[in-house]
Amino acid sequence: MAIKFQYNKTSLQELNKQLVIREKALPTIKNKESALRIEVKKAKYEAIALGKRLRQNIRQYESMVSLWGEFDASLITVEDVKLSVKKIAGVKTPVLDGIDFSTKKFSLFNSPSWFPDGIDILKELATIGIEREVFLLKMALLDRARRKTTQKVNLYEKVQIPGYQEAVMKIKRFMEDEENLSKSAQKILKSRLANI
Repeated sequence: MAIKFQYNKTSLQELNKQLVIREKALPTIKNKESALRIEVKKAKYEAIALGKRLRQNIRQYESMVSLWGEFDASLITVEDVKLSVKKIAGVKTPVLDGIDFSTKKFSLFNSPSWFPDGIDILKELATIGIEREVFLLKMALLDRARRKTTQKVNLYEKVQIPGYQEAVMKIKRFMEDEENLSKSAQKILKSRLANI
């Protein structure tokens, strides 16, 4: 991306102003990128840990597969997932505040005795699964913001700041050359006037 400019003081001031803005903003943007990178890793590790925990818990109950066949899955449903928003380095991320389950009434005398425990097991598994999904969503949002920030850092660091510096240098050299030519012309004129 070539930076457009004119060889005059106004253009020089504008370019200097833009250069200063970018040089001052660059450390902040780099810090934001680092913070986002750390948070993405945290969310990723948390999602992986919850995934492992979910698989372990499911494996733990695999021995009861024959019992789960008689379990009425409609006894429990997820009514609401309560989320709040937490800003991390300027990025809004979801935070799980709670899950509301609704349980249908059933006869304790006509149903197997393990149904209340089965409901608790399903609540636990659903909570872990939902929590994992929230962390995956958080990770995706943070990673997207991190990629944009990285692009901005690269744009400032590798394109714009060197471009502005080069443009400022060209304008300064042009203005110095112009000033030197003007002084030389004045000297020549003075010497010619002195000879007359």
